[in-house]
Amino acid sequence: MTSTLTDQLRALPDDALSALLRRRPDLLTPLPSDLAALAARMQSRVSVARTMESLDLFTLEVLDAARISRSPEDATTSYDAILSWIPAAEAPAARAALDRLRGLFLVFGPPDELGVMAGVDEVLPPHPAGLGRTAELLGDDAALGLARDPAGLRRALLAASPAGRAVLDRLAAGPPVGTVGPAAILDPEAPVGALVARGLLVPTADDTVELPREVAVALRRDNPLGPTHPRPPAFPDRCRPVSVIDNAGTGQVMETVRQTATLLGALSDEPAGILRSGGIGVRDLRRLSRAADVPEPVAALLIEIAAAAGLIGESDPGLRSAGADGRFLPTLAYDQWEATPTAAQWSRLARAWLAMNRQPGLLGRRVPASGPVPPAGRRPTAGDRDRPVSVLGPELERTGAPRLRFAVLSLLAGQPAGTTPELDDLLAALHWQAPRRSPWQPGGDVAAAEPVRWVLDEAAQVGLVALGGLTSFGRLLLDEALATAGRDPDDDPLGVADAVAGSPAVAALDALLPAPVDHFLIQADLTIVVPGPPEPTLATELATVAEHESTGGGSVYRVTPDGIRTALDSGYSASELHKLFAHRSRTPVPQTLTYLIDDTSRRHGGLRLGAAGCYLRSEDVALLAEIVADRRLAELSLRALAPTVLISPVSTPRVLPVLRAHGYAPVQENEGGAMVVGKPRTFRAPPRRSSISLASAAGDVLPGLTDARLAGAIETIRRGDTVARQARRAPEGVRSAGTGASAVQAHTQAMAVLQQAIRDKQRVWVGYVDAHGATASRLFRPISIGAGYLRAEDERTEMLHTLALHRITAAVPDA
Repeated sequence: MTSTLTDQLRALPDDALSALLRRRPDLLTPLPSDLAALAARMQSRVSVARTMESLDLFTLEVLDAARISRSPEDATTSYDAILSWIPAAEAPAARAALDRLRGLFLVFGPPDELGVMAGVDEVLPPHPAGLGRTAELLGDDAALGLARDPAGLRRALLAASPAGRAVLDRLAAGPPVGTVGPAAILDPEAPVGALVARGLLVPTADDTVELPREVAVALRRDNPLGPTHPRPPAFPDRCRPVSVIDNAGTGQVMETVRQTATLLGALSDEPAGILRSGGIGVRDLRRLSRAADVPEPVAALLIEIAAAAGLIGESDPGLRSAGADGRFLPTLAYDQWEATPTAAQWSRLARAWLAMNRQPGLLGRRVPASGPVPPAGRRPTAGDRDRPVSVLGPELERTGAPRLRFAVLSLLAGQPAGTTPELDDLLAALHWQAPRRSPWQPGGDVAAAEPVRWVLDEAAQVGLVALGGLTSFGRLLLDEALATAGRDPDDDPLGVADAVAGSPAVAALDALLPAPVDHFLIQADLTIVVPGPPEPTLATELATVAEHESTGGGSVYRVTPDGIRTALDSGYSASELHKLFAHRSRTPVPQTLTYLIDDTSRRHGGLRLGAAGCYLRSEDVALLAEIVADRRLAELSLRALAPTVLISPVSTPRVLPVLRAHGYAPVQENEGGAMVVGKPRTFRAPPRRSSISLASAAGDVLPGLTDARLAGAIETIRRGDTVARQARRAPEGVRSAGTGASAVQAHTQAMAVLQQAIRDKQRVWVGYVDAHGATASRLFRPISIGAGYLRAEDERTEMLHTLALHRITAAVPDA
């Protein structure tokens, strides 16, 4: 080409350069010093590979056509040369693909003199479109003769034996290189040997043959580039009514929020220990899954999502139990989340799932031999390489997980509402959309498609997908996440912009959810039916006085003596419980419930418990005598100090559950004799540090890449380019300055030049001796001289330098 890539960039206007940097944001990290550095970075293998990951299948096919059509003289091509390899019906789509390639500068230059980026050939396979080298490059006379004689080439192909034609067809489909025994190549009677003798194949080694490009093009006939794919594969016409999908998704949303709240409540009551390798152990996971009545994989997924949403954290060292590395427990954000409406609760969980860089589908697998190293400070053991992947463990980190979620859901969002494609349909569309990023293909390796299946299963569990289709509120949430992907973090330093107030997704879901109810129905068998999702206050009250039994269209609770006792332990009085049920119930309060409250409250507190180990006191002498005689309580070693007082060497926390387990109703009192409210103390932890980034998930967008910052970056690059172009080798007078009889005179002249340059604000070449005794020269703009030092700015690096005056050997003004 007549101009280099740097010249092409230098000729771009600022808006075109800005568009390029937006399409390839990796070029800005770190900021290039000038346009030459930018051009070098653009051609690097890493940058080219990252850019091509976003190209669809047809654009890559057009790029192959550009590589094939390059002239051997100057390695350039043109629009017409490229389009000659594309079927005429696909020419408009090919032009659009070429425009995109030019916008990314993978192909650059004027339309009649296009160059292909240097790093493209390093990243893509060596045989573009599955075609081999030309006969001229292969250097075979017989093959070159056929290439120059199209009619003779057709006759040679028709004369090939069936076995030879099968070999040619196989190599024409690509790749064009095959391996065969040396004897088969030399034997003219063998199929391969006969093809070699006719010039249809060219041996490139003792056991390797290559199909010349001209032969492959002749075999492909009307499709010299091979099968092309200008459009993504169409989804079969499978649809469901949107209302059906939304109703199913709404039910799953309610279930997910309830299960998450139950898991977090169980974690608050009994925090989970942290394994030495990080994460939650199998026993704790089983306990939590039983508490929420969900399978362990679902519990693990919800725990991961809750941690990504900032609802679960790790305890600080002051709260760590002896012998353990710490505990997982809810954070302060959990208390705020619990008090918000269901739609807002779901929004926080769904957004966290979209952006979290975790892969819950890997749970339960074994850590591979190349797995992560143990934590710093601990030597690896044999168990480090042979343990199951744990919940919240470090092995689940996958930076590509959020990108895949956005890709799958974006495909669903791009279809008409109600579309329910099969897994193979999604795999085919994903492969067309980004083949270099998608290792899976429809009908390919089942294990390779597992991540896509995990995304669909997790999206269905969260409620974004139902019955195989994207819900309407899920579509709105995806649009919101994409809209905020490139937002400047400085515009929202407190992180309040993600609040769900005014969120269309939350509003749409809230309209589908049944209205929260503030009442319930009590039946004669002491079951409580809540005809809808309970308000937060009502849910808290029910969790205190009753036991949850089932959830469906409505929630079912049951009042038991243990529930009433728990309420009394929490500070309720009998009269308050009567008022609670009378106020909340829309049906008459059964007489059996009134009796149950009165009987339980009458017995409640009749026994007082303190520390001795602990003591028991009661005005009921017969009750204490019964306890002392009860053989089931022998482990407590109770003995009477007085007719109304017993003591035990066992501590209060151990005595209290034993007495309750055997039918007694003690309460604990403090040093002053007042009853201790039974509500346990709750601890909270700071949220786990997470690298959630909607920007990296939704696409190659740098957070905070605003127009102002981009304009500043371009200005810096252009200024550095101007300085670099103007920079020249230091004048001979600066380079030859040194020691000798004239050194003092040269130093005096240098001071005069520097002082004049400060007054004139002129740049000066300064020669000086560095700290290692080596001579150097640089172009500076002097700022001030004083206290034995020169302060000057290097405009190329925009850095301020301080030089000792006695080290300066010469100074020459920049012409």
